[in-house]
Amino acid sequence: MLSAGAYLGLFLSAFGAATLLPLQSESVLVALLLSGAHSPWTLLTLASLGNILGSLVNWLLGRSIERFRHKRWFPVSEPRLQQAQHWYARYGRWTLLLSWLPIVGDPLTLVAGVMRERLWVFLLIVGLAKTARYSVLAVLTLGWGAFVAP
Repeated sequence: MLSAGAYLGLFLSAFGAATLLPLQSESVLVALLLSGAHSPWTLLTLASLGNILGSLVNWLLGRSIERFRHKRWFPVSEPRLQQAQHWYARYGRWTLLLSWLPIVGDPLTLVAGVMRERLWVFLLIVGLAKTARYSVLAVLTLGWGAFVAP
């Protein structure tokens, strides 16, 4: 049961970290990897899946939130929203490869929703970026040997 709790904790940490909440999942992943009590492949899969799904929440928010842009309570000013849209329009969907970055990555996934990026393209690019980040972190933590067959 302890493993299930660890796996769930990692998934929720990765999910929350991908939303606009100020959470970190990397330390949870590294701690679980170093414990040696869990499958590295399972940890990598759950962290990636949670983070991708958290980014999907941002994309969904972006798809629906723009209709409120003229409301006084809207969290982003009109000039900032236009700037973000212009930046995304200029550099395109490939900016989503930066979705793994702290601070700028989560807003990029929100802007992708506002810009009506196609879901399959969004999931493909964000999935690649998020999985690559956790993979590099796992390899730096455990080395290649933990991920290749003996």
